[in-house]
Amino acid sequence: MRKLKTVTTDDILLKLCQSLSDVLSKATETDVSYSAMVQKINKTSLKPDIGCFVLFDGGFTGLVVTNFTSQAAMELYKEYMQRMGISEDELAVHHTSDEVANILGELMNQVVGDFTGKIGRELKVSITQNQPKMLALNKQILLSVDTNLDRPQARRVSFTTAKNNIFYLEFAMDKTEFIQLEEFEQDTQDTDSIFESAKLEQQKENAKNQTLNDINDQDLFDQLGI
Repeated sequence: MRKLKTVTTDDILLKLCQSLSDVLSKATETDVSYSAMVQKINKTSLKPDIGCFVLFDGGFTGLVVTNFTSQAAMELYKEYMQRMGISEDELAVHHTSDEVANILGELMNQVVGDFTGKIGRELKVSITQNQPKMLALNKQILLSVDTNLDRPQARRVSFTTAKNNIFYLEFAMDKTEFIQLEEFEQDTQDTDSIFESAKLEQQKENAKNQTLNDINDQDLFDQLGI
């Protein structure tokens, strides 16, 4: 008899955890790890201090939420920006800064891209997702997938940064199984290529902003006759 391979909801969650760990580790050049123990939860929610959510649709429907403490958010933000060549005195000093939310949102976008790429290659299903939304919060906000799920499942996984700051991933989707009927070839794309592409885009944006600042400064000097 032909041996069938089955991929479950928890297998998909594992791929998501791997993408989150791999992308953040490479982006910050630090060790971001996740717990081998997964917690079953009833509902997903955004929690203080910074929360991010992404909705998936297509081959399956799901909701991904990441909840960062202010310490974890600032550590990841600073490590990433300093790797990009930004000096310490140019960095934001508080987790409520728009720049912190923008950078964490960009990192989550890279995570989503890595995850959907892996799922597309390994399960041969297409997934679309919205742009990650990053919010600074002081209260908990409950979130649910805006669709009718027959057997909804929700999970929470804890992550640890290099400086032992904790943040959490929450994942909700319908209980499902993908069954592989026959062998097929898988395309390969590593996380490095995704991160390097995002790094180049960030460097281009930084250079563009610096050029605009230089132009504005020169215009001011001209007006003052300096």
